[in-house]
Amino acid sequence: MFDIDLWREIFQSINMNRTRSLLSGFTVAFAILLFTILFGIANGLQNTFQEAFGTDANNSIVIFPGKTTKAHKGLQVGRLIQFKSEDREFIKEKYGDKVQFITSKVNKSASASFKGEKNNYQLRGVHPEYMFIENNVVKSGRYINQNDIHNRTKVVVIGKKVEDDLFFKEDPIGKYINLSGIQYKVVGVFTDDEGDSEEAVIYMPITTTQFVYGNNDFIDLIHLTYNPEMKSGEALAFGNAISNSLKKRFDVARSDQRAIRIWNMAQGTEQVDIMTMSLTVIILVIGFGTLIAGIVGISNIMIFIVKERTKEIGIRKALGASPKSIVSIILIESIIITAIAGYIGLLVGVGVLEFVGPSLKEYFIKDPGVSNSLVIGATLTLIIAGAIAGYLPAKKASQIKPIVALRND
Repeated sequence: MFDIDLWREIFQSINMNRTRSLLSGFTVAFAILLFTILFGIANGLQNTFQEAFGTDANNSIVIFPGKTTKAHKGLQVGRLIQFKSEDREFIKEKYGDKVQFITSKVNKSASASFKGEKNNYQLRGVHPEYMFIENNVVKSGRYINQNDIHNRTKVVVIGKKVEDDLFFKEDPIGKYINLSGIQYKVVGVFTDDEGDSEEAVIYMPITTTQFVYGNNDFIDLIHLTYNPEMKSGEALAFGNAISNSLKKRFDVARSDQRAIRIWNMAQGTEQVDIMTMSLTVIILVIGFGTLIAGIVGISNIMIFIVKERTKEIGIRKALGASPKSIVSIILIESIIITAIAGYIGLLVGVGVLEFVGPSLKEYFIKDPGVSNSLVIGATLTLIIAGAIAGYLPAKKASQIKPIVALRND
């Protein structure tokens, strides 16, 4: 049941001992403030690492053909390796469920025009799976499909930047654009979180690209994603296995590093994971060190508060107050001060991060922030620590005989 007299007494005690209350509150607020800022900066650094990889799939492997640098099986140095569509099928069949998505890719540049508007864009011939590798989002219409691949359909999917440049407010779906003298039907518009650089791209079926630009089966590279359940070490081994298989297929020496080149995201992901883990450990140590300092500070203050109020406790007992009511008053007062101070520390910490956040980008800290649940958890930890720190001496003081408490110096 709510006891208004109890609460009035608690707030009167806080008001009468402003210095003591402010010192207690400052200790908690400062600990939460530092905790919020430290974890906010750590999250900002993690955001920077994630942005460096963009929105592309983080389990990517890209395979590039090159030139041989070593003689092998009687074949000369400097031999050009040329991938074909069948090499994609070879990898897909050989490694089965280890491959999540896989596409061949042909890169070209094209001059695109529509009703007098004209510009140059990157043209990519791909398979439908590329949508999931690049993490394109279809804004309207559809993406390339298997029928387009099979029938060499003259259709394209354009980026939002291309739509803005050529079509303005006109709906491009179903319209025809001219790519270097050939008409293609626009069947879809996509967006990409990486912005204009990736949205100034036109996709078409890879078979159409091969037929129009050379009438051959050549491809520029193979791009795949591996099973996301693979760990970094397994993914690196998988990339090496693909490289060795292709070297054997093209009669390339295993020690030749330039004939077939592998770019494996797992290597970068592993390094980022190590850096992130190291950073998290450092921040946790510093953050919890700050909390421990706050806990020690509030504990010392609570012990001092109980000692200071020993005579008051004696008077209360002499007037008939129960030990339980005496302990309750001290604990509730401690919890109120800690909770209010913790909330103030949280607000100030979040405010500091919001204020200095934009200026921290030049130090590779992007959008620093911290989840409320984490800071509230830290505040609750301090409240519980303060309550325990106050309970033990308060319990002991409440058991002292009134005459002894009144004689306390």
